[in-house]
Amino acid sequence: MIQFGMRVHDICGKGTVTEVLDKVQDLGIKYIQLAMSKSFSEVDTSVGHYNAGLGDYVGAELEKRNIHVSILGCYINPAHPDEEKRMLEVQRFIEHLKYSKRMGADMVGTETGRAHPNMKIVPETYTEENYQRVLDSFKRIRDAAEKLGVMVGVEGVFNHTLHSPEMMRRFLDDIDSVNFDVILDSVNLIKPEFEKDPEGQNAIIKKAFDLYGDRITTLHLKDGVFEDGDQRFRHPGEGFFNYEELMRQVSIRKPYIVGTLENSTPDRYYEDCRFLQEQYDKYKAV
Repeated sequence: MIQFGMRVHDICGKGTVTEVLDKVQDLGIKYIQLAMSKSFSEVDTSVGHYNAGLGDYVGAELEKRNIHVSILGCYINPAHPDEEKRMLEVQRFIEHLKYSKRMGADMVGTETGRAHPNMKIVPETYTEENYQRVLDSFKRIRDAAEKLGVMVGVEGVFNHTLHSPEMMRRFLDDIDSVNFDVILDSVNLIKPEFEKDPEGQNAIIKKAFDLYGDRITTLHLKDGVFEDGDQRFRHPGEGFFNYEELMRQVSIRKPYIVGTLENSTPDRYYEDCRFLQEQYDKYKAV
């Protein structure tokens, strides 16, 4: 079984904390990914603005509505080539860590970035130099996470620093911390050459579970197509992704895992959930 959820900024545009969370409650969603900078109009999430009162206030409003934050989103670029800006990114992430417990969040999550100030796709992203830069960013984050007793969720993407299951495994070994887990976005692991290769997709997903299945604690769910090598979002069932191995592995290894739908809409959410549940029922291990 997968417990479905949704990103808050896919449910509605920016508003006050109460306005936005009321819309989440009205849709009947319990599990959310919350990126406050994308959802709350009266909350400044730039460096230096977090405080305990803010964390308590948001946490209390979530609790009132029985809404649970499975991922507190703080999507930074830990590979930023400008050292000063990279340190600001790290500092911003650590501020999210400091107050995540007050909001009841399971983890603070991010992708692993690209070696370009504007996140463009560049070959430098795949170099050892860039990997070491990203590792340095996360070692600083690790020190804070371990002291605070909170979790960091890291997401691999085929054209980011951690671009393959092998790179994620290397990173988990190098960071060497029980405070790091994996946000598995299976679609994001599929490179363009596997768009029309369902068995190749299955092999990639199986490898991810074989290499670090014990560290996968939440899912991102969606579909996609490639246009000129760039991945474009599609609703589940409308793109290239073969859900077979993902659903088989989840049924075996990850009972009741939370799966957050990305780029869904209030009008499509329940239809998307129905399709994904059908895929789970079809491919689950007997």
